[in-house]
Parts: sequence; C-alpha cells; structure tokens
Amino acid sequence: MENPESSRVGTRLALVLIVPLLALAGGCGDNPAPGPAADSAPRSAPIPASATPAGPADQAWAHFQAVYSNPPQPPASWAEGPPDEDALRTFQLERGAAAVKVADVARDFYQAHPDDPRAVPARWHEMQLLDAAVKLGHTNALPRLLTLEKERLEDPSLTEDERFGVRMAGEQRAAELLFPQGEEVARRALEEAALRLAREFPGRSEPYQVLLNLAGGAAPERARELVTPLLNPELPEEVREGAQALLTKLDRVGKPLDLKFTAIDGREIDLSKMTGKVVLIDFWATWCGPCIAELPSLKETYEKLHPRGFEILGISFDQEKEALERLVAREKLRWPQYFDGAEGTESLGERFGIESIPTLWLVDKKGVLRHLDARNDLEAKVLALLAEE
Repeated sequence: MENPESSRVGTRLALVLIVPLLALAGGCGDNPAPGPAADSAPRSAPIPASATPAGPADQAWAHFQAVYSNPPQPPASWAEGPPDEDALRTFQLERGAAAVKVADVARDFYQAHPDDPRAVPARWHEMQLLDAAVKLGHTNALPRLLTLEKERLEDPSLTEDERFGVRMAGEQRAAELLFPQGEEVARRALEEAALRLAREFPGRSEPYQVLLNLAGGAAPERARELVTPLLNPELPEEVREGAQALLTKLDRVGKPLDLKFTAIDGREIDLSKMTGKVVLIDFWATWCGPCIAELPSLKETYEKLHPRGFEILGISFDQEKEALERLVAREKLRWPQYFDGAEGTESLGERFGIESIPTLWLVDKKGVLRHLDARNDLEAKVLALLAEE
C-alpha cells in the first residue's frame, strides 16, 4: 500500500538536503555541473532509438519508448502559482504509480526478449523507475527494487561507475525513507552513508561532495565537524577547495553582515540600517522549482510576522529581469528583490559563496548573521530571534 507520508519525502528531503549530484531533484544549482560518472552509466542512459518497428521486439521497444516518454504532466494551473502540499502529494503519487507501470513494461521487454541488446538498458530503466516510484511514495515497490539492486550488485560484469550508481541510489533512498522519523535522523543517516561509500569507493570524490552539501545545511558546529576532515591533503583538490570555501562561509556566522543593494522597484536597501528587525535573506530564482514551492510558506510567514519586525530580502539569480518582475507581480511579493544577473553590478551570490538555491540566511536584530540554513523550522527560528533583546 502506498505511504502518503513518504510521498512527501522526495520533495521535502531534497529541499532540506540539497545534494545536486544525487539522482533526485532536490535543489537548484546556481551553475549546475555535470553529475558523477555514475549518472552516465546505463541506469540513466538515453533510451536507444528504434527503427521502424518490424518484429515483435521492435514493437515492444517502441511501446516502452512511448510510455516512458509520456509521464503525467502537472496541471496547467500550476504555471500561474505553486500548488498546495495536498495537490503536490497527489501529483507525486500519480507520477509514482505511472513509474511503476512503465517499469513493468521494461520488465516485460527484457523477459520476452532476453537476447535483444536493448534488454540491458531495459533492466537499468526498470530499476531507475522503481527507485523514482518509491521516492514518490509508492513504497510497495521497494521489495522488488531491493531484489533488483541485490542481483545487479552481484553481477561480476558491473563497472565501478555502475556499482557506485546502484549503491548511491540505495543509500540515498534509505536515508530519505527515514524522514518521517525526523529530519535530523535522515540527515545523520545520509552522513553515515556517505562515509560508508567513501570507504567502499576510495577513489571517488562524490561521497565527500555529499558531506559538503550536508554540511552546508547543518548547524555551524556540526558543519565544522563534517568539513574539517575534508581538508585532508590526500583528498581530491575539488573536495578540499569546497571544504575551505564552506569554512570561509561559516566564519561569517556571528558577525555583522554587510549587504547593500538597489531593489528592482528602486528601493535602496542597507542591512546596517535595519537594526531592530529580523531579516531573512532569500537566495532564489524563478526557474528553481524548490524555490517556487517554498513561496506559499514564505508569504505566510511574512504576513504573520512582518508586523512584529520580520523582513525578507530576495536575491534573485535569474538571468532575465523581466521573468523576475513578472513573478513578483503575479505572486504579489511585497519584500525587496535584488536582480543578481545585472551587468556591471556585483554578484552577491559569488561574494557570499552561494552554490545552490534556495538558500535562506537569517540575520538578527543587531545585523548579525545567525543562520546559514533557515529553511527548516523558519518560523520558530524567526520567533526566537524576535524574542531576543
């Protein structure tokens, strides 16, 4: 039976644990980089094109291509504004059910045509589709998926990239399914999984990148615990550079934040002149799905706490100012917005080392940066800062 609570897991955990290199869209990269080598392994490979269907195998493959290429589409009304949580959960379950059906078609293909060269990618696609279904709430597909993964890992012909892809997907999914027990439980599980993968695949940097991403969303003390070991000179250079960049960002916490800009509506913003206010700095973009999904919550918190001294400053990473202006007008966003893509202006995203969005910082009433990841329990964090003298 489907688990309604777990249907939220993919979206919620992706929003909390911004891990772009994993095979779940949970956040939006500012400058998206290619995924790990495992992402180019057969489990995610493009579906081979069929010539004009001739025999039964060609016809069966054409059928698979057709159903694979036509997943349920979100309602057109969502283009006018983000859905509420119930509507999103219902749509996730719908897409999960569709993924199971397409996985069945892939299985039917390789069982009926085991010697066809397309049987190999069909097996990988079956596993990938079931993984997506489980993340979307169809946990009844999990036993079948675990059996497929076990069989795949026992295959001696598997390449390292393929083996890593299977292991990474399994570890990520296991952590996500713990989310109903609490975000911290899921986060710690993913930390432990990354360390296991680092030991199991010592030549790869991806597990350390997972730790870096997790550290970026952790409390400062925990972030330092995770990041400091990644300065080890024996680790890949990109890992050490990422660790140093995050430590530099952590050094901002507990210090006054210097932020001045001209908003798209002409307002002159100077954070140093907003003492007495608790200020949320929202790094986002109109093209970022998770950013848009959070707008209803942000608007609700703003309307509720603005009279008590809560402010929001938006830093948009959009490339087209018009897109930002349209969405601000449509959503009736009342807080100032900075267009970070304007030529000849300072990139605040680069200055502050923002690597993925949405990223939410919280500044207290004295202008001191207090939180680098305010997305979780935002209202509680704001209320705590408002209560301070």
